[in-house]
Amino acid sequence: MASRKLLLLPGDGIGPETMAEVEKLVTVLNETVSAGFTTEKALVGGSAYDAEGAPISDATMDLAMACDAVLFGAVGGPKWDGVDYDKRPEAGLLRLRKDMELFANLRPAICYPALADASSLKREIIEGLDILILRELTGGVYFGEPKEIIDLGNGQKRAIDTQVYETYEIERITRAAFELARTRRGKVTSMEKRNVMKSGLYWNEVVTRVHREEFADLTLEHELADAGGMKLVKNPKQFDVILTDNLFGDMLSDIAAMLTGSLGMLPSASLGAPDQTTGMRRALYEPVHGSAPDIAGKGLANPLAMIASFAMGLRYSFEMITEADALEAAIAETLDAGIRTGDIMAPGASQVNTSGMGDAVAERLRAKLS
Repeated sequence: MASRKLLLLPGDGIGPETMAEVEKLVTVLNETVSAGFTTEKALVGGSAYDAEGAPISDATMDLAMACDAVLFGAVGGPKWDGVDYDKRPEAGLLRLRKDMELFANLRPAICYPALADASSLKREIIEGLDILILRELTGGVYFGEPKEIIDLGNGQKRAIDTQVYETYEIERITRAAFELARTRRGKVTSMEKRNVMKSGLYWNEVVTRVHREEFADLTLEHELADAGGMKLVKNPKQFDVILTDNLFGDMLSDIAAMLTGSLGMLPSASLGAPDQTTGMRRALYEPVHGSAPDIAGKGLANPLAMIASFAMGLRYSFEMITEADALEAAIAETLDAGIRTGDIMAPGASQVNTSGMGDAVAERLRAKLS
């Protein structure tokens, strides 16, 4: 039996509740297909700051570097608004991404047929949506230096964030985009702001060159990021893989998330480069939604984004394609059966709590794999 090590980092807010539903699925896989998953749990975010004095401890980072994949819940909340900038809950996630060198963030936006009417857009615009946003995750303005606030005197200050990209950073995320597009519909749309940003101009140059030299058989389009956001709302199905930098990827993926009707539905994967020896990639899987502290502990959270993130882990980290397909089908069948959490509730559907939704998916997954 294979041995597969998962590190579970539930985090803050609704993170622990949604992670508990993934643990049910791990049990199903171990019992039905002898998946051999072992799990370890640790703190991250505000909960880590409260207990350990930092948003992620060195010991937890050691666990993350040693496991096969990390499952991450959510971090943050108003309780920690006054914490020093470098110890805020979100700094724990940023350190995971940086230290694990997770440069490629995959955010699919998929509209399940049963939820087409949950979108704020018309059914004909959103039904059948299946796009993938690939966001560069370890460079750009979130990590560029200098990053500071300078006191200029006379009551004036200057805030500085620096947008920085080097050639290799753009090349590797571009290659990842085209490799993913080759498994889909063969089209990449690169989005930046080359009209006003030097980094956007250079991003455009590198993406164009990599396409010409290595992926000329695939289709490349360029969009300004603001126009791309408009087109995502107007006609999202024109896109296949959207390639973008850290800042614009953060914003555009949230726009894509709401096209589907609920942030509670969307997973993501953050991947590093393949190991030279084993071929395994360091990887972290997390839902797109935040910690939602206003509903934490009430059983109202939708766990499907966390569950779908685990399905991405089965696909990209463990090559358990059959099981990933089965889990995604179990999610779709649960929705087709009219089972809903409050955020995606519809007339005539049956509302369940967080645990009830996890149980429904687990039951269908077990039936498929038994």
